Amino acid sequence: MKKTLLVIAGPTAVGKTALCVEMAKSLSTEIISADSRQFYQELHIGTAKPSLEEQGGVKHHFIDSHSIHDYFSPGDFEREALHVLTELYQTKDVVILTGGSGLYLKALMDGLDEMPDVDLALRDQLMQRLTSEGLNSMFEQLQSLDPEYAQQVDSQNPQRVVRALEVCLSTGKTYTSFRNQQKANRPFEMIKICLDRPREELYARIDARMDGMLAAGLVQEAKDNEAYQDRYALKTLGYKEVYGFFRGEYDEAEMIRLLKRNSRHYAKKQLTWFRHQDDFEFIHPDQAAEFIQGKLK
Repeated sequence: MKKTLLVIAGPTAVGKTALCVEMAKSLSTEIISADSRQFYQELHIGTAKPSLEEQGGVKHHFIDSHSIHDYFSPGDFEREALHVLTELYQTKDVVILTGGSGLYLKALMDGLDEMPDVDLALRDQLMQRLTSEGLNSMFEQLQSLDPEYAQQVDSQNPQRVVRALEVCLSTGKTYTSFRNQQKANRPFEMIKICLDRPREELYARIDARMDGMLAAGLVQEAKDNEAYQDRYALKTLGYKEVYGFFRGEYDEAEMIRLLKRNSRHYAKKQLTWFRHQDDFEFIHPDQAAEFIQGKLK
């Protein structure tokens, strides 16, 4: 049997973990996680990291693999994940790749586009602007310089927004123009599915998950890591809203409203990205296991 990478992608809270564990047990295989925040050992609740119980005894690679003090880029992930795949394919015919972080998924599936080198002075300048002006101002500039990429990127992800601005400002070209280059030739086949649910169903799951995170201690987790809030991982959804509450910018009720609203917006952005990829098959989680088994025959 030819080696296969089973890609199970989808937005936050759609039900990826449960399906992946079910399929991994059925196929006697392991899971590579491409969630860009679940790499971090220090963060658990706000990243929706699956608990050991939820992991169901299945080996998950790239969960708790790095510290928030490390910079683990999509290129780093591509290199390390390819090494893991090479090892796993010695004994496995199918390996599962899962996550909702499009750039990390794409890095392993297709390889990364060649991007120009960027002046480090410009990077420092943009990071200073991020601190002084905030992310919204920088995203507005990106909308002006590269409206196509602005439609796809998570507007609340500072790493992605700053990276795109670096390229636009240093080259005078759009970030989009450097993307969509030739895909890498991988030595395995791929089955790509994106889990999806009706919007109201997905949004209800997102709200319920956020209620669960708050009950599990999200605010305390943010407090415990407050000294590191300048780190990329803590500038993202689930933490930045809590830090705004800590700074007195709004009350607790507004913090909760923002956490839920921004999570729904993020899910919408994720689905937009997957639909732009052309080669994902969209399916409800309840029908996914049977669909996958049919594909693997």
